[in-house]
Amino acid sequence: MTTGFTRFNLHPALVQAVTDLGFIEPTPIQSDVIPILLAGQDVIGQAQTGTGKTAAFALPILNNLTPGARMIQSLVLVPTRELALQVATAMESYGGHLEMSVLAVYGGQPYSRQIGRLKKGVDIVVGTPGRLLDLIQKDALDLSAVRTVILDEADEMLSMGFIEDIEAILGETPPTRQTALFSATLPQPIRRLADRYLRAPQSVTIQHAQLTVEALEQRYYLVNRADKVAALTRLFEVEDINSALIFVRTRAGSAELAGELAAYGYPVEVLNGDMTQDSRERVMASFRQRHTKVLVATDVAARGLDVDDISHVFNFDLPDDDEVYIHRVGRTGRAGKTGIAISFVTPAEQWHLRKIESLTKKKVTRATLPSEQDIQSHRDEQLLKGMRIWLQRARFNRERELVGKLADEGFEPHEIAAAALRIARADEKRRPIAPVSEVQESRPPRTERTGQRGVSPSRSGAPHQRGGFQRRDVDTAHQSHEAGMVRLALSKGRVHGVRPTDVVSTIAFHADIPGHMIGKIHILDQQTLVDVPDKYLAQVLARTGKYRIHKQPVAVEVASKS
Repeated sequence: MTTGFTRFNLHPALVQAVTDLGFIEPTPIQSDVIPILLAGQDVIGQAQTGTGKTAAFALPILNNLTPGARMIQSLVLVPTRELALQVATAMESYGGHLEMSVLAVYGGQPYSRQIGRLKKGVDIVVGTPGRLLDLIQKDALDLSAVRTVILDEADEMLSMGFIEDIEAILGETPPTRQTALFSATLPQPIRRLADRYLRAPQSVTIQHAQLTVEALEQRYYLVNRADKVAALTRLFEVEDINSALIFVRTRAGSAELAGELAAYGYPVEVLNGDMTQDSRERVMASFRQRHTKVLVATDVAARGLDVDDISHVFNFDLPDDDEVYIHRVGRTGRAGKTGIAISFVTPAEQWHLRKIESLTKKKVTRATLPSEQDIQSHRDEQLLKGMRIWLQRARFNRERELVGKLADEGFEPHEIAAAALRIARADEKRRPIAPVSEVQESRPPRTERTGQRGVSPSRSGAPHQRGGFQRRDVDTAHQSHEAGMVRLALSKGRVHGVRPTDVVSTIAFHADIPGHMIGKIHILDQQTLVDVPDKYLAQVLARTGKYRIHKQPVAVEVASKS
């Protein structure tokens, strides 16, 4: 398949990886930076978070790796452990078809585990300055063979007091290295750092898209991942929805969600990359003409969708790219009309919402889901509203005759009216009010090297991936902390090449459960921990012996609580 990434002459495995991830055209910063880094030049990139800069430096790094070198070839410095995990996970996704290894190093994790991985040989290290410097001082981190250094979010590292550490780390790398610095702003200390450590750098400045918010109401609901469908159907009960566009991350997820909404009786269609052009045009025409009220779509499939009168945009899954949020919610509140953008956020994704707010410079209001009583009261009011309209019109002669017959049989008029209302609301049985579980708020991340600096990272969060997982080694992570979920242990881990998509696909397929219901995933060295809803536990365990990852059998059992 030919994509916009083909023109860079990247390794075919990298082009395949970005295609698999759904990326067709490079972002502006990728178009500008990738050729410069491939040519071996230094770069100063001024760009906001959400412009696609991770891929801009990751793809050239991966393209130039020497397989099997068993030494650190590239180093990426980031301000926080959360960003270290995010960048490392992204690089693993892009390099999924290559022979390569990435290690994220950061404070708060045992030194022994990181040192052990370094001794085995790592191609790329992504880390926070404090832990990197500690490992250098322990003679555990050898940077003498590094060919490329990336300073990501340099202004954040400046604000956290890491500049001296960065200079010390750069001093451990060869002077012939290639260096790229990325920063949203370029204050004087950052410019001085660039002048000292970069050689004739090329400058790239990217302006991010702006969000028009005058006619847009933005809300979010904090929910557990397993309760997203329940939350959505509750809002459908009380929101005045003219037409709704619901965004999900994957094609499989779009089909699953559309099926579940159809089961509730909602007129819904799906728009994803599996459709033929004729099917796509039919669905879009139906949505524009209001024959279909709800459209579930992926970002790629929704490109080119131009409908002016969408009352609600739902982020069922937050987008991986923050700037995509702007494009999504910008599809409502058009043509002088008000619009509503609603996002479902899990506790592990609250960091991501803060980044989106920083990008849009607009607060997203937290709201509370309607209770069962709220929904029942709304249903009653809607029924009474409809009755008042018909009573005012008085166009029910045939029905009046039927009431007369029942009265002649001895039934009281009030009883007849009550029975009629009961029949009128019979369709509500198709829409049971789904329960939602209590949400455990995420604790803010600990400060990196607080004993020495006494400052907290200005960025809070965790890596945003499928199921809200955090890719990390955890000594005491065998018990799920999310209500309604059970943690399972899979017998394969990082050393076996396990990736999050492998876990989701094998469980969803063999256990026949919706992929979006699978929760957090922790990929450890020798095993993988994954959360599934308690209601599916027996179903998942019953398929033990069927699970495969990379054609290898995988045992699945309830994780021990040790």
